[in-house]
Amino acid sequence: MVQLKKLANETIIYGGTTIIGRLLNYLLVPFHTYIFLNPQTYGVVGEMYAWVALFMVLLTYGMETAFFRFSSMESNPHKVFSSTFWTLTITSTLFIIIGLVFSQSIADVLQYSRHPEYIRWFVIILSLDAVSTIPFARLRAENRPLRFASIKIFNIIATVFFNIFFLWFCPMMIRNGIGLGFFSAIYHPEIGVGYIFISNLIASCLQMLMLLSTCKGLRFTIDILLIKRMLKYAMPLLILGLAGIVNETIDRILIKNLSADSLEAAMYNVGVYSACFKIAVIMSLFIQAFRYSAEPFFFAQYKQKDAKEAYAMIMKYFVIVCSFIFLATTLYLDFIKYFVSKPYHEGLHIVPPLLLAYMMLGIVYNLSIWYKLTGQTKYGAYISLGGAAVTLGVNFLLIPRIGYTGAALAHVITYACMMIASYLLGQKHYPIAYDLKKIGFYVCTSVALFVLSYYLIPFDYFGKHQTLVQTIVNTAILLFYVYIIYKKEYKTLKKVLQS
Repeated sequence: MVQLKKLANETIIYGGTTIIGRLLNYLLVPFHTYIFLNPQTYGVVGEMYAWVALFMVLLTYGMETAFFRFSSMESNPHKVFSSTFWTLTITSTLFIIIGLVFSQSIADVLQYSRHPEYIRWFVIILSLDAVSTIPFARLRAENRPLRFASIKIFNIIATVFFNIFFLWFCPMMIRNGIGLGFFSAIYHPEIGVGYIFISNLIASCLQMLMLLSTCKGLRFTIDILLIKRMLKYAMPLLILGLAGIVNETIDRILIKNLSADSLEAAMYNVGVYSACFKIAVIMSLFIQAFRYSAEPFFFAQYKQKDAKEAYAMIMKYFVIVCSFIFLATTLYLDFIKYFVSKPYHEGLHIVPPLLLAYMMLGIVYNLSIWYKLTGQTKYGAYISLGGAAVTLGVNFLLIPRIGYTGAALAHVITYACMMIASYLLGQKHYPIAYDLKKIGFYVCTSVALFVLSYYLIPFDYFGKHQTLVQTIVNTAILLFYVYIIYKKEYKTLKKVLQS
């Protein structure tokens, strides 16, 4: 109970600050969709950041998790930090050189021949962010969540600030004839969505400068034998990460390339899908915050005699929170939809299945701890590779037929398969007595209540009072679900709070 309370406190610190930061960044979604009213233009953003996610995994190649494992095992954690930091710095520098030299060729392949600067900006962003993962991992390993969170929030604030500055403030000043010489020199309308990327670049540079102060004990040495051992541990995680990114982001790229429509229409669909997909990020905010605190906790708890009991309890409460987020988001989707402008509303039907998909992905993260703890990371690679195969197969099957709706369904099918596979393998190699009865009850109840509100209650009957009645009824449904949780979990929660 004490350890569970400690994890909850750290999740609140990581989660509260991470969610605040992500919410600030989340506000860029309506900002961008109201600035770029044509989804085709916003589709560029969706596709480019899909590539960013893919290459970020390649550039970190599993070394973040390897750092956690080896820094806790080695007698000299400073040696682990220095070796890992400089190894990533070398590979990231090589990536910058290659990207800058071949920027035009890469832009031609991606059908952005007129914008090779996109490639140049992103290779620098990716390299800086890849190197920064190790200082951030060190902060987490040393249980310094406030320092970690403050730098993360600063990065988000800087990103938001420069987006607003370039995309709103500069055009406004020019329209009003204020400071024409200065603002005309730094703002050029033809750059358009490029200012989103420039803002990211500036924020990444500032973040790296802030992280330098956390590199205490950094030495200009690389322990080759140590790095070889770390790479052996990390390589399956790289495969796992690549497969995971295929599962999570390849759909934006495939919608563009598998659509039977013209390139312009395909990019329009990418824009709609990307904007509505970000509404489901509400679920991933919690999952990300949980992962930041949970992964070091799981490793630290591993040798305790009640470790498996703690893991089972954590899984149950994780699912409870996720099911509540799913229900709250879907019940109030008629209000949440205004985070994106009206041209994007045609894709709102993909939000509920994407929320369920994210919930299952979070369960997969919890289940995956068995192969990370036991060092059998190859199983994680197998599961993710299988998931990637399902993702590609379902997307190739459905996108040409039902467009981006098929991409959303692919997420649900993929993560369901990965969840089942991870559970079955985990019970074989590292059995944990998860409370499947309660977990299934909470998930099914939240889905059933959503279906009741969305499909079975005839709100249209109330005419002009529809919105008011629907809000009152949905609030009652949500409070009813909270009451169910309270009745079933009161005794356990009381023990946690008193511990």
